[in-house]
Formats: sequence, structure tokens, C-alpha cells
Amino acid sequence: MPWYAWLILIVAIGSIVGGLMMLRDTANKVELTEEQRRRVAERNAEADAKDAQDR
Repeated sequence: MPWYAWLILIVAIGSIVGGLMMLRDTANKVELTEEQRRRVAERNAEADAKDAQDR
């Protein structure tokens, strides 16, 4: 492969890795109360039951 193809490949890989690292650094952790966690767990259980019933 010519040198410019390697350069394009390195720039493309670098931009992908850089974008993923920036996304990881700017992600905000969501703090939930116990009540919110319980409601999420209930919704997930209901959705799982509905999916199992639809099969």
C-alpha cells in the first residue's frame, strides 16, 4: 500500500478512537434514588414478562 493510504488509515482509526474516548469522558452517570431504581426494576420485569408471553 502506498504511504498516503497508511496515512488515511491511521487518521481514520485515530478519529474513531478519539471520538470514543471523548464520549466516555463526557458521559454523565445517572444517580437514581431507591424509589426510582425500584420502579425501573418493576418496568423491566413487566417488559420481560410481556416479551416471554409474546413468544
